[in-house]
Amino acid sequence: MNNLPRIHYFLLLATLLTQLPLFQSSYHEYQEALSKSILFFEGQRSGYLPQDQRVTWRANSGLSDGWTYNTELTGGYYDAGDNVKFGFPMAFTTTMLSWSVIEFGDLMPPNELRNSLVAIRWATDYLLKTVSQPNRIFVQVGDPHADHNCWERPEDMDTPRTVYAVDAPNPASDVAGETAAALAASSMAFRSSDPGYAETLLRNAIKAFQFADSYRGAYSDNSNIRDGACPFYCDFDGYQDELLWGAAWLRRASSDDTYLSYLQNNGKTLGADDNINEFGWDNKHAGLNVLVSKEVLEGNMYTLQSYKASADSFMCTLIPESSSSHIEYSPGGLIYKPGGSNLQHATTISFLLVAYANYLERTSQAVNCGDVNVGPYSLRQQAKRQVDYILGDNPMGLSYMVGYSDHYPQRIHHRGSSLPSVKDHPEFIACKEGSVYFNSSNPNPNVHVGAIVGGPSQDDSYDDNRDDFRKSEPTTYINAPFVGVLAYFAANPNFS
Repeated sequence: MNNLPRIHYFLLLATLLTQLPLFQSSYHEYQEALSKSILFFEGQRSGYLPQDQRVTWRANSGLSDGWTYNTELTGGYYDAGDNVKFGFPMAFTTTMLSWSVIEFGDLMPPNELRNSLVAIRWATDYLLKTVSQPNRIFVQVGDPHADHNCWERPEDMDTPRTVYAVDAPNPASDVAGETAAALAASSMAFRSSDPGYAETLLRNAIKAFQFADSYRGAYSDNSNIRDGACPFYCDFDGYQDELLWGAAWLRRASSDDTYLSYLQNNGKTLGADDNINEFGWDNKHAGLNVLVSKEVLEGNMYTLQSYKASADSFMCTLIPESSSSHIEYSPGGLIYKPGGSNLQHATTISFLLVAYANYLERTSQAVNCGDVNVGPYSLRQQAKRQVDYILGDNPMGLSYMVGYSDHYPQRIHHRGSSLPSVKDHPEFIACKEGSVYFNSSNPNPNVHVGAIVGGPSQDDSYDDNRDDFRKSEPTTYINAPFVGVLAYFAANPNFS
Protein backbone atom coordinates (compact mmCIF):
# COMPACT_ATOMS: atom_id res chain seq x y z
CA MET A 1 0.00 0.00 0.00
CA ASN A 2 2.77 2.45 0.92
CA ASN A 3 4.30 2.15 -2.57
CA LEU A 4 1.14 3.23 -4.41
CA PRO A 5 1.68 7.02 -4.17
CA ARG A 6 5.25 6.57 -5.45
CA ILE A 7 4.04 4.40 -8.37
CA HIS A 8 1.38 7.00 -9.21
CA TYR A 9 4.04 9.71 -9.08
CA PHE A 10 6.30 7.87 -11.51
CA LEU A 11 3.39 7.09 -13.84
CA LEU A 12 2.39 10.75 -13.82
CA LEU A 13 6.01 11.81 -14.46
CA ALA A 14 6.32 9.35 -17.34
CA THR A 15 3.08 10.63 -18.85
CA LEU A 16 4.25 14.23 -18.59
CA LEU A 17 7.60 13.40 -20.15
CA THR A 18 5.96 11.76 -23.15
CA GLN A 19 3.95 14.93 -23.72
CA LEU A 20 6.92 17.30 -23.63
CA PRO A 21 8.31 18.60 -26.96
CA LEU A 22 11.67 16.87 -26.52
CA PHE A 23 13.10 18.60 -29.58
CA GLN A 24 13.32 21.91 -27.73
CA SER A 25 16.06 21.13 -25.23
CA SER A 26 19.04 19.69 -27.10
CA TYR A 27 22.62 20.81 -26.72
CA HIS A 28 24.44 21.56 -29.94
CA GLU A 29 28.08 21.49 -30.97
CA TYR A 30 28.03 24.69 -32.99
CA GLN A 31 31.77 24.47 -33.56
CA GLU A 32 31.41 21.04 -35.16
CA ALA A 33 28.52 22.28 -37.29
CA LEU A 34 30.59 25.29 -38.38
CA SER A 35 33.48 23.10 -39.51
CA LYS A 36 31.13 20.82 -41.43
CA SER A 37 29.20 23.67 -43.06
CA ILE A 38 32.48 24.92 -44.57
CA LEU A 39 33.70 21.44 -45.53
CA PHE A 40 30.56 21.03 -47.67
CA PHE A 41 31.93 23.43 -50.29
CA GLU A 42 34.80 21.07 -51.11
CA GLY A 43 32.25 18.51 -52.28
CA GLN A 44 30.78 21.09 -54.69
CA ARG A 45 34.04 21.99 -56.40
CA SER A 46 34.45 21.96 -60.15
CA GLY A 47 37.81 21.93 -61.89
CA TYR A 48 41.23 20.58 -60.86
CA LEU A 49 41.12 19.57 -57.19
CA PRO A 50 44.12 20.42 -55.00
CA GLN A 51 46.38 18.07 -53.06
CA ASP A 52 44.79 19.08 -49.77
CA GLN A 53 41.25 18.24 -50.94
CA ARG A 54 39.51 16.81 -47.87
CA VAL A 55 36.37 15.45 -49.57
CA THR A 56 38.12 12.47 -51.11
CA TRP A 57 35.14 10.92 -52.93
CA ARG A 58 35.36 13.81 -55.40
CA ALA A 59 37.90 14.15 -58.25
CA ASN A 60 38.66 16.53 -61.15
CA SER A 61 35.74 17.56 -63.36
CA GLY A 62 34.69 20.14 -65.94
CA LEU A 63 38.27 20.52 -67.17
CA SER A 64 37.31 21.73 -70.65
CA ASP A 65 34.86 24.38 -69.44
CA GLY A 66 35.07 27.46 -71.67
CA TRP A 67 36.55 25.81 -74.75
CA THR A 68 33.62 26.80 -76.99
CA TYR A 69 34.61 30.44 -76.38
CA ASN A 70 38.31 29.62 -76.53
CA THR A 71 38.63 30.74 -72.93
CA GLU A 72 39.42 29.06 -69.63
CA LEU A 73 36.40 28.78 -67.33
CA THR A 74 37.38 25.91 -65.04
CA GLY A 75 36.76 26.03 -61.32
CA GLY A 76 33.89 27.45 -59.32
CA TYR A 77 31.05 25.48 -57.74
CA TYR A 78 28.19 23.30 -58.86
CA ASP A 79 25.18 25.00 -57.32
CA ALA A 80 23.44 21.96 -55.88
CA GLY A 81 23.06 18.26 -56.70
CA ASP A 82 23.68 18.68 -60.44
CA ASN A 83 26.77 19.49 -62.52
CA VAL A 84 25.97 22.98 -63.82
CA LYS A 85 27.75 26.19 -62.87
CA PHE A 86 25.05 28.86 -62.58
CA GLY A 87 26.67 32.27 -62.15
CA PHE A 88 23.77 34.01 -60.40
CA PRO A 89 23.51 31.76 -57.31
CA MET A 90 27.29 31.19 -57.28
CA ALA A 91 27.92 34.92 -56.98
CA PHE A 92 25.33 35.22 -54.19
CA THR A 93 26.93 32.26 -52.39
CA THR A 94 30.27 34.07 -52.61
CA THR A 95 28.81 37.31 -51.26
CA MET A 96 27.32 35.48 -48.28
CA LEU A 97 30.48 33.49 -47.50
CA SER A 98 32.39 36.78 -47.62
CA TRP A 99 29.86 38.60 -45.43
CA SER A 100 30.12 35.70 -42.97
CA VAL A 101 33.87 36.27 -42.73
CA ILE A 102 33.56 40.08 -42.58
CA GLU A 103 31.04 40.02 -39.73
CA PHE A 104 32.06 36.89 -37.83
CA GLY A 105 35.53 35.87 -39.05
CA ASP A 106 37.19 37.20 -35.91
CA LEU A 107 35.08 34.71 -33.92
CA MET A 108 36.22 31.72 -36.00
CA PRO A 109 39.09 29.46 -34.95
CA PRO A 110 42.10 30.29 -37.18
CA ASN A 111 41.86 27.03 -39.15
CA GLU A 112 38.17 27.58 -39.95
CA LEU A 113 38.80 31.18 -40.96
CA ARG A 114 41.44 29.83 -43.32
CA ASN A 115 39.04 27.17 -44.66
CA SER A 116 36.38 29.86 -45.19
CA LEU A 117 38.80 32.01 -47.18
CA VAL A 118 39.78 28.98 -49.26
CA ALA A 119 36.08 28.36 -49.96
CA ILE A 120 35.62 31.99 -51.00
CA ARG A 121 38.70 31.98 -53.22
CA TRP A 122 37.54 28.85 -55.04
CA ALA A 123 34.57 30.93 -56.18
CA THR A 124 36.28 34.30 -56.68
CA ASP A 125 39.05 32.82 -58.87
CA TYR A 126 36.25 31.60 -61.14
CA LEU A 127 34.21 34.82 -60.95
CA LEU A 128 37.26 36.83 -62.00
CA LYS A 129 37.39 34.69 -65.16
CA THR A 130 33.73 35.48 -65.88
CA VAL A 131 34.47 39.23 -66.11
CA SER A 132 37.93 38.96 -67.70
CA GLN A 133 36.84 40.03 -71.21
CA PRO A 134 35.78 43.60 -72.04
CA ASN A 135 32.02 44.20 -72.33
CA ARG A 136 31.21 40.54 -71.69
CA ILE A 137 30.16 38.48 -68.69
CA PHE A 138 30.00 34.70 -68.64
CA VAL A 139 26.89 33.77 -66.66
CA GLN A 140 26.71 29.96 -66.85
CA VAL A 141 28.53 26.81 -67.91
CA GLY A 142 26.62 23.62 -68.71
CA ASP A 143 23.35 22.82 -70.46
CA PRO A 144 20.99 22.24 -67.52
CA HIS A 145 18.35 20.37 -69.52
CA ALA A 146 20.85 17.78 -70.78
CA ASP A 147 22.49 17.63 -67.36
CA HIS A 148 19.21 17.09 -65.51
CA ASN A 149 18.31 14.33 -67.97
CA CYS A 150 21.27 12.32 -66.67
CA TRP A 151 22.24 10.95 -63.28
CA GLU A 152 25.98 11.17 -63.70
CA ARG A 153 29.03 11.89 -61.58
CA PRO A 154 30.68 15.23 -62.34
CA GLU A 155 33.88 13.30 -63.07
CA ASP A 156 32.05 11.35 -65.83
CA MET A 157 29.83 14.03 -67.29
CA ASP A 158 29.64 14.03 -71.05
CA THR A 159 26.68 16.38 -71.45
CA PRO A 160 27.22 19.66 -73.37
CA ARG A 161 29.26 22.19 -71.43
CA THR A 162 27.48 25.05 -73.14
CA VAL A 163 28.89 28.46 -72.25
CA TYR A 164 26.33 31.24 -71.76
CA ALA A 165 27.70 34.76 -72.20
CA VAL A 166 26.12 38.22 -72.29
CA ASP A 167 27.79 40.81 -74.51
CA ALA A 168 27.14 44.54 -74.24
CA PRO A 169 24.84 46.25 -74.93
CA ASN A 170 22.70 43.27 -73.89
CA PRO A 171 21.84 43.43 -70.20
CA ALA A 172 22.90 41.31 -67.24
CA SER A 173 22.36 43.75 -64.38
CA ASP A 174 21.35 40.99 -61.96
CA VAL A 175 24.33 38.64 -62.47
CA ALA A 176 26.83 41.47 -63.01
CA GLY A 177 25.45 43.36 -59.98
CA GLU A 178 25.67 40.26 -57.79
CA THR A 179 29.15 39.52 -59.14
CA ALA A 180 30.17 43.07 -58.23
CA ALA A 181 28.79 42.51 -54.72
CA ALA A 182 30.64 39.19 -54.43
CA LEU A 183 33.98 40.61 -55.57
CA ALA A 184 33.64 43.73 -53.40
CA ALA A 185 32.67 41.74 -50.30
CA SER A 186 35.43 39.19 -50.86
CA SER A 187 37.96 42.01 -51.28
CA MET A 188 37.17 42.96 -47.68
CA ALA A 189 37.50 39.35 -46.53
CA PHE A 190 41.01 39.10 -48.06
CA ARG A 191 42.23 42.59 -47.19
CA SER A 192 44.39 41.60 -44.22
CA SER A 193 45.69 38.22 -45.45
CA ASP A 194 46.25 38.99 -49.15
CA PRO A 195 46.03 42.73 -49.94
CA GLY A 196 47.17 42.27 -53.54
CA TYR A 197 44.40 39.80 -54.27
CA ALA A 198 41.92 42.05 -52.42
CA GLU A 199 42.87 44.93 -54.74
CA THR A 200 42.33 42.74 -57.81
CA LEU A 201 38.91 41.75 -56.52
CA LEU A 202 37.85 45.34 -55.85
CA ARG A 203 39.07 46.55 -59.24
CA ASN A 204 37.05 43.87 -60.98
CA ALA A 205 34.03 44.56 -58.77
CA ILE A 206 34.01 48.15 -60.03
CA LYS A 207 34.21 46.89 -63.61
CA ALA A 208 31.36 44.39 -63.10
CA PHE A 209 29.19 47.10 -61.57
CA GLN A 210 29.79 49.42 -64.51
CA PHE A 211 28.55 46.69 -66.85
CA ALA A 212 25.51 46.09 -64.62
CA ASP A 213 24.57 49.75 -64.41
CA SER A 214 25.36 50.73 -68.01
CA TYR A 215 23.27 48.01 -69.66
CA ARG A 216 20.22 47.66 -67.48
CA GLY A 217 17.96 44.64 -67.61
CA ALA A 218 17.64 41.02 -66.54
CA TYR A 219 20.10 38.48 -67.92
CA SER A 220 17.38 35.88 -68.40
CA ASP A 221 15.54 38.24 -70.77
CA ASN A 222 18.26 37.62 -73.38
CA SER A 223 17.06 35.04 -75.90
CA ASN A 224 20.40 33.19 -75.87
CA ILE A 225 20.31 32.88 -72.06
CA ARG A 226 16.63 32.27 -71.28
CA ASP A 227 16.53 28.59 -72.21
CA GLY A 228 19.59 27.84 -70.11
CA ALA A 229 18.83 29.93 -67.04
CA CYS A 230 15.09 29.28 -66.86
CA PRO A 231 13.23 27.97 -65.00
CA PHE A 232 16.16 27.23 -62.69
CA TYR A 233 17.70 30.64 -61.99
CA CYS A 234 15.56 33.02 -63.98
CA ASP A 235 15.49 36.54 -62.63
CA PHE A 236 11.95 36.40 -61.25
CA ASP A 237 12.14 39.51 -59.05
CA GLY A 238 13.79 42.09 -61.30
CA TYR A 239 17.36 43.35 -61.57
CA GLN A 240 16.97 46.63 -59.67
CA ASP A 241 17.80 45.18 -56.26
CA GLU A 242 21.13 43.81 -57.54
CA LEU A 243 22.15 47.30 -58.70
CA LEU A 244 21.58 48.71 -55.22
CA TRP A 245 23.15 45.63 -53.60
CA GLY A 246 26.26 45.90 -55.76
CA ALA A 247 26.53 49.63 -55.03
CA ALA A 248 26.10 49.01 -51.30
CA TRP A 249 28.94 46.50 -51.23
CA LEU A 250 31.17 48.78 -53.28
CA ARG A 251 30.42 51.60 -50.85
CA ARG A 252 31.35 49.39 -47.91
CA ALA A 253 34.48 47.98 -49.56
CA SER A 254 35.81 51.24 -51.02
CA SER A 255 34.27 54.01 -48.85
CA ASP A 256 33.86 55.83 -52.18
CA ASP A 257 31.21 58.56 -52.00
CA THR A 258 30.23 57.77 -55.59
CA TYR A 259 28.41 54.69 -54.33
CA LEU A 260 26.94 56.59 -51.38
CA SER A 261 25.41 59.03 -53.87
CA TYR A 262 24.17 56.11 -55.96
CA LEU A 263 22.33 54.66 -52.95
CA GLN A 264 20.90 58.06 -52.03
CA ASN A 265 19.81 59.03 -55.55
CA ASN A 266 18.61 55.71 -56.92
CA GLY A 267 16.91 54.18 -53.91
CA LYS A 268 13.38 55.23 -54.83
CA THR A 269 13.65 54.62 -58.57
CA LEU A 270 15.16 51.17 -58.06
CA GLY A 271 12.58 50.10 -55.48
CA ALA A 272 14.52 50.34 -52.21
CA ASP A 273 11.38 51.58 -50.45
CA ASP A 274 9.42 48.50 -51.45
CA ASN A 275 9.15 46.58 -48.20
CA ILE A 276 9.95 43.20 -49.65
CA ASN A 277 10.66 40.87 -46.76
CA GLU A 278 12.84 38.41 -48.61
CA PHE A 279 16.49 37.64 -48.96
CA GLY A 280 18.04 35.05 -51.24
CA TRP A 281 19.82 34.47 -54.53
CA ASP A 282 17.09 36.32 -56.47
CA ASN A 283 15.89 38.96 -54.05
CA LYS A 284 18.34 41.15 -52.14
CA HIS A 285 15.96 43.66 -50.54
CA ALA A 286 16.10 42.61 -46.87
CA GLY A 287 19.86 42.02 -47.03
CA LEU A 288 20.44 45.34 -48.75
CA ASN A 289 18.55 47.19 -46.02
CA VAL A 290 20.47 45.47 -43.21
CA LEU A 291 23.81 46.07 -44.95
CA VAL A 292 23.17 49.78 -45.54
CA SER A 293 21.80 50.20 -42.00
CA LYS A 294 25.28 49.59 -40.62
CA GLU A 295 26.37 52.96 -41.98
CA VAL A 296 23.27 54.64 -40.56
CA LEU A 297 23.74 53.09 -37.10
CA GLU A 298 27.52 53.22 -36.82
CA GLY A 299 28.35 56.07 -39.18
CA ASN A 300 25.36 58.37 -38.52
CA MET A 301 24.69 58.55 -42.26
CA TYR A 302 21.11 59.76 -41.93
CA THR A 303 20.66 60.35 -45.66
CA LEU A 304 20.31 56.54 -45.82
CA GLN A 305 17.69 56.46 -43.05
CA SER A 306 15.01 55.01 -45.34
CA TYR A 307 17.05 51.81 -45.69
CA LYS A 308 17.24 51.47 -41.91
CA ALA A 309 13.49 52.06 -41.60
CA SER A 310 12.94 49.16 -44.01
CA ALA A 311 15.39 46.98 -42.07
CA ASP A 312 13.56 47.76 -38.81
CA SER A 313 10.25 46.92 -40.45
CA PHE A 314 11.66 43.59 -41.67
CA MET A 315 12.90 42.69 -38.19
CA CYS A 316 9.47 43.41 -36.73
CA THR A 317 7.85 40.96 -39.16
CA LEU A 318 10.02 38.21 -37.63
CA ILE A 319 9.08 38.80 -33.99
CA PRO A 320 5.94 36.85 -32.99
CA GLU A 321 5.12 39.36 -30.21
CA SER A 322 5.12 42.25 -32.68
CA SER A 323 1.83 43.54 -34.09
CA SER A 324 3.42 43.54 -37.57
CA SER A 325 4.57 39.93 -37.37
CA HIS A 326 3.56 38.10 -40.52
CA ILE A 327 6.33 35.64 -41.33
CA GLU A 328 4.90 32.14 -41.47
CA TYR A 329 6.28 29.47 -39.14
CA SER A 330 5.78 25.71 -39.19
CA PRO A 331 4.18 24.16 -36.08
CA GLY A 332 7.70 23.21 -34.96
CA GLY A 333 8.94 26.80 -35.30
CA LEU A 334 10.72 26.85 -38.67
CA ILE A 335 10.45 29.95 -40.85
CA TYR A 336 8.46 28.73 -43.82
CA LYS A 337 8.00 30.14 -47.31
CA PRO A 338 6.42 28.11 -50.11
CA GLY A 339 8.37 27.06 -53.19
CA GLY A 340 10.97 24.50 -52.19
CA SER A 341 14.47 24.54 -50.74
CA ASN A 342 12.85 26.22 -47.77
CA LEU A 343 15.90 26.17 -45.52
CA GLN A 344 17.47 28.84 -47.74
CA HIS A 345 15.04 31.27 -46.09
CA ALA A 346 15.84 30.04 -42.59
CA THR A 347 19.60 30.43 -43.06
CA THR A 348 19.57 33.81 -44.83
CA ILE A 349 17.09 35.33 -42.39
CA SER A 350 19.02 33.93 -39.41
CA PHE A 351 22.13 35.62 -40.79
CA LEU A 352 20.36 38.98 -41.06
CA LEU A 353 18.99 38.63 -37.51
CA VAL A 354 22.44 38.03 -36.04
CA ALA A 355 24.17 40.68 -38.16
CA TYR A 356 21.55 43.32 -37.32
CA ALA A 357 21.74 42.38 -33.64
CA ASN A 358 25.47 43.16 -33.78
CA TYR A 359 24.88 46.56 -35.39
CA LEU A 360 22.25 47.43 -32.78
CA GLU A 361 24.40 46.26 -29.88
CA ARG A 362 27.43 48.30 -30.94
CA THR A 363 25.28 51.43 -30.94
CA SER A 364 23.11 50.51 -27.91
CA GLN A 365 19.93 50.67 -29.95
CA ALA A 366 16.74 48.67 -30.28
CA VAL A 367 13.99 48.33 -32.87
CA ASN A 368 10.59 49.81 -32.11
CA CYS A 369 7.94 47.32 -33.21
CA GLY A 370 4.85 49.18 -32.06
CA ASP A 371 3.87 47.51 -28.79
CA VAL A 372 7.32 46.06 -28.15
CA ASN A 373 10.91 47.22 -28.25
CA VAL A 374 13.14 44.56 -29.74
CA GLY A 375 16.80 44.44 -28.79
CA PRO A 376 19.79 42.36 -29.92
CA TYR A 377 18.93 39.51 -27.53
CA SER A 378 15.47 38.97 -29.08
CA LEU A 379 16.90 38.92 -32.60
CA ARG A 380 19.57 36.41 -31.64
CA GLN A 381 16.97 34.29 -29.89
CA GLN A 382 14.93 34.13 -33.10
CA ALA A 383 18.02 33.15 -35.07
CA LYS A 384 19.04 30.50 -32.55
CA ARG A 385 15.62 28.83 -32.83
CA GLN A 386 16.17 28.43 -36.56
CA VAL A 387 19.71 27.14 -36.10
CA ASP A 388 18.68 24.61 -33.47
CA TYR A 389 15.73 23.47 -35.57
CA ILE A 390 18.05 22.79 -38.51
CA LEU A 391 20.49 20.91 -36.28
CA GLY A 392 17.84 18.61 -34.86
CA ASP A 393 15.50 20.40 -32.44
CA ASN A 394 12.45 19.65 -34.57
CA PRO A 395 9.48 17.27 -34.52
CA MET A 396 11.36 14.75 -36.71
CA GLY A 397 14.39 14.74 -34.39
CA LEU A 398 16.43 14.99 -37.57
CA SER A 399 19.48 17.11 -38.32
CA TYR A 400 19.00 18.67 -41.74
CA MET A 401 22.79 19.01 -41.95
CA VAL A 402 24.25 15.80 -43.33
CA GLY A 403 26.87 14.23 -41.08
CA TYR A 404 25.85 16.19 -37.99
CA SER A 405 24.42 14.06 -35.13
CA ASP A 406 23.34 10.44 -35.53
CA HIS A 407 20.15 11.22 -37.44
CA TYR A 408 20.34 13.05 -40.75
CA PRO A 409 19.10 12.56 -44.35
CA GLN A 410 20.68 9.50 -45.96
CA ARG A 411 19.35 9.83 -49.51
CA ILE A 412 20.05 13.38 -50.57
CA HIS A 413 19.39 14.50 -54.15
CA HIS A 414 23.01 14.81 -55.20
CA ARG A 415 24.72 13.02 -58.07
CA GLY A 416 28.23 12.82 -56.67
CA SER A 417 27.03 11.70 -53.25
CA SER A 418 24.59 9.04 -54.51
CA LEU A 419 26.84 7.41 -57.14
CA PRO A 420 29.90 5.38 -56.16
CA SER A 421 33.11 7.38 -56.03
CA VAL A 422 35.52 7.10 -58.97
CA LYS A 423 38.01 5.78 -56.43
CA ASP A 424 35.70 2.88 -55.57
CA HIS A 425 34.27 2.45 -59.07
CA PRO A 426 36.77 3.76 -61.63
CA GLU A 427 34.73 2.52 -64.59
CA PHE A 428 32.71 5.14 -66.48
CA ILE A 429 29.03 5.37 -65.47
CA ALA A 430 27.06 6.75 -68.42
CA CYS A 431 24.11 9.14 -68.40
CA LYS A 432 21.30 6.62 -67.92
CA GLU A 433 23.41 3.99 -66.15
CA GLY A 434 23.23 6.15 -63.05
CA SER A 435 19.46 5.69 -62.84
CA VAL A 436 19.85 2.49 -60.85
CA TYR A 437 21.56 4.51 -58.12
CA PHE A 438 19.03 7.32 -58.31
CA ASN A 439 16.13 4.85 -57.91
CA SER A 440 17.83 2.83 -55.17
CA SER A 441 16.40 2.94 -51.65
CA ASN A 442 19.91 2.48 -50.24
CA PRO A 443 21.62 5.36 -48.44
CA ASN A 444 24.04 7.43 -50.52
CA PRO A 445 27.47 5.77 -50.54
CA ASN A 446 29.32 9.08 -50.09
CA VAL A 447 28.24 11.09 -47.05
CA HIS A 448 28.27 14.74 -48.13
CA VAL A 449 29.28 16.09 -44.74
CA GLY A 450 27.93 19.56 -43.98
CA ALA A 451 25.34 19.63 -46.77
CA ILE A 452 22.10 21.26 -45.64
CA VAL A 453 19.14 19.89 -47.57
CA GLY A 454 16.08 21.80 -48.79
CA GLY A 455 14.24 20.85 -45.62
CA PRO A 456 10.86 19.70 -44.36
CA SER A 457 7.30 20.44 -45.41
CA GLN A 458 5.16 23.13 -43.86
CA ASP A 459 3.90 20.55 -41.34
CA ASP A 460 7.52 19.69 -40.31
CA SER A 461 7.41 16.29 -42.02
CA TYR A 462 10.35 15.01 -44.05
CA ASP A 463 10.52 11.90 -46.21
CA ASP A 464 14.08 10.89 -46.92
CA ASN A 465 13.56 10.58 -50.70
CA ARG A 466 16.24 11.21 -53.28
CA ASP A 467 13.68 12.08 -55.95
CA ASP A 468 12.04 14.84 -53.90
CA PHE A 469 14.62 17.47 -54.85
CA ARG A 470 12.70 20.36 -53.27
CA LYS A 471 13.33 18.81 -49.87
CA SER A 472 16.38 16.59 -50.29
CA GLU A 473 18.71 18.67 -52.47
CA PRO A 474 21.46 20.74 -50.82
CA THR A 475 22.60 24.05 -52.32
CA THR A 476 25.60 26.31 -51.82
CA TYR A 477 23.37 29.28 -50.98
CA ILE A 478 21.68 27.43 -48.12
CA ASN A 479 25.07 26.80 -46.51
CA ALA A 480 26.85 30.10 -47.17
CA PRO A 481 24.94 32.35 -44.74
CA PHE A 482 24.83 29.55 -42.17
CA VAL A 483 28.63 29.72 -41.90
CA GLY A 484 28.39 33.19 -40.36
CA VAL A 485 25.49 32.30 -38.08
CA LEU A 486 27.27 29.20 -36.77
CA ALA A 487 30.47 31.20 -36.22
CA TYR A 488 28.50 33.54 -33.95
CA PHE A 489 26.82 30.80 -31.90
CA ALA A 490 30.00 28.69 -31.70
CA ALA A 491 31.67 31.66 -30.01
CA ASN A 492 28.55 32.68 -28.04
CA PRO A 493 26.60 29.50 -27.16
CA ASN A 494 25.13 31.24 -24.10
CA PHE A 495 24.62 34.64 -25.69
CA SER A 496 22.99 37.45 -23.73
